[in-house]
Amino acid sequence: MKSLFTGRYEGYSADHFKKDLLSGIIVGIVAIPLAMSFAIASGVKPEYGIYTACIAGILISLFGGSKYQIGGPTGAFVPILLGIVLSYGYENLLIAGLMAGVLLCLMGIFKLGTLIKFIPRPVTIGFTAGIAVIIFTGQIANFLGLTNITRHEYFIANMKELFLHIGTINYYSIFIAIICLVMILVTPKVFPKVPGPLVGIVVSTLVASFFFSGQVATIATAYGQIPNTLPEIKIPEITLERLQLLIGPAFVIAMLGGIESLLSAVVADGMTNSKHNSNRELVGQGIANIITPLFGGIPATGAIARTATNIKTGATSPMSGIIHGVFVLVTLLLLAPFASHIPLASMAPILMVVAWNMSERKHFAHIVKAKSGDSLVLMITFLLTVFTSLTVAVEVGLGLAVVLFVKRMSEKLVVDKVLPDHTKNNGKVQPHVVNQKHDCPQISIYSIEGPLFFGAAQTFEQTLLHSMQVHPKVLILRMSKVPFMDSTGESYFSNIVESFKMQGGTVLVTGIHEELKGALLRNGLYDQIGKDNFYEHTGDAINRALKDLDMNKCYGCKHFAFRECVDLSSSDPRVTGTEKILTIEVGLNKSST
Repeated sequence: MKSLFTGRYEGYSADHFKKDLLSGIIVGIVAIPLAMSFAIASGVKPEYGIYTACIAGILISLFGGSKYQIGGPTGAFVPILLGIVLSYGYENLLIAGLMAGVLLCLMGIFKLGTLIKFIPRPVTIGFTAGIAVIIFTGQIANFLGLTNITRHEYFIANMKELFLHIGTINYYSIFIAIICLVMILVTPKVFPKVPGPLVGIVVSTLVASFFFSGQVATIATAYGQIPNTLPEIKIPEITLERLQLLIGPAFVIAMLGGIESLLSAVVADGMTNSKHNSNRELVGQGIANIITPLFGGIPATGAIARTATNIKTGATSPMSGIIHGVFVLVTLLLLAPFASHIPLASMAPILMVVAWNMSERKHFAHIVKAKSGDSLVLMITFLLTVFTSLTVAVEVGLGLAVVLFVKRMSEKLVVDKVLPDHTKNNGKVQPHVVNQKHDCPQISIYSIEGPLFFGAAQTFEQTLLHSMQVHPKVLILRMSKVPFMDSTGESYFSNIVESFKMQGGTVLVTGIHEELKGALLRNGLYDQIGKDNFYEHTGDAINRALKDLDMNKCYGCKHFAFRECVDLSSSDPRVTGTEKILTIEVGLNKSST
């Protein structure tokens, strides 16, 4: 337990506590209407959202890896949780949340926190924007006061439901919703430190209670009175059949919860110039999601907006998050009867504003305008999130991103035939011009630039096999710019070496760095090529080639002639008995590369 507080409360003073107390209360005020709204949007009773904000909020602050993280129910979970509730029921949602908590703990224990950063930005923006659309459209019914609406898992079915019941519009609800929306938008401009959602709910609820009593649906009429008691511990019935049924939903909750919490922690780092512990954060999120369902709470994660509010109001430690949870609990005990009178039309604008703020619209537009592969990944992820499910969207989005990445990386591999530059005296090489006559049939030199992996290995093999059709005696491969080689690249490379040796040729490799050399040693390619056939500089390899070959057969060569340099012992059609063959002496030294 001592390590739990190491580095988190060092030098903590009464002044720090005052700042944390103020931040915790303010964030608690913000969290209460959001918690109820997210719970209602997820298809469960509003008090379950309050339980989540209280219990998960305290546990995430206690065990998480970020000093400023505020945990609780979030908008990102809304379509996922609603789908689970509609398909499996509320009790199974609790089990799925508990299983997700176990998965998050395992991810943290096995140090998988850093893997989250490998999820491409277009994928995260795509599904976040898709979730925002689902949340926004999901509140249209409450905003308009529509009745007899049946909630569906999929977007098109929900839109159809709205059109079928458009005739049940309640203009009192619209008026109340507009009042709340105006308060949310105006309050931050007039009173920057006062939470807009709280003012919106209070004002709109008072207006509805005094002027339109019984004319608009409230939390009490839709879900019953909110109990002002502590939640009871209830262990859900867990069976092997249920575990097998819910492993998919649990995995989705865990992955989304991990991504959201770490994104929130990164935002907090940027605002405070601090550094969170990603693996510890996952463990903290896991513990919170294991315990919260036992009290009826829904899955929770780090809340970016509330975390930012926590920092802006002066928080100094995780104590502010703990105070936020305690404040929510006290408010539940004291004010629950009053919260039951909140109109559903007042909750709708809160979630609509949340959806607008989380939509990543600026980043979305920027990527779309780029008209690149990222634009395609973004749009497909976004559309699949809206019209199918987040699970399908992320799977397809990641798959497409990987395919495009492999394509880009394969295009980075460049295999160029090169020749010693006769204008230099230090043995530098220059690109080989296709179809030029200045070539040597005995020695082929290739510069290889880029990763030699499965996406590019075939190009590498085809290029070199084409060179082998003229049967050079020596193949020199300049590999100083090959950063890595995977098993597929190793296989193709091995085939090239073996084929060249079968022709009686020699493969010389120059410039490989230590990491690539280690890989070649491990896979046996180093021994296959031969220890003596590796050189640091290309000039040394060329000198070795000249020494091994009987260059007297190459007419006029003193060191290494590349202009009309041909093997006179062969039946090369370019050779005539009286033709004068120009030669260019290339001074080679060991400093050449």
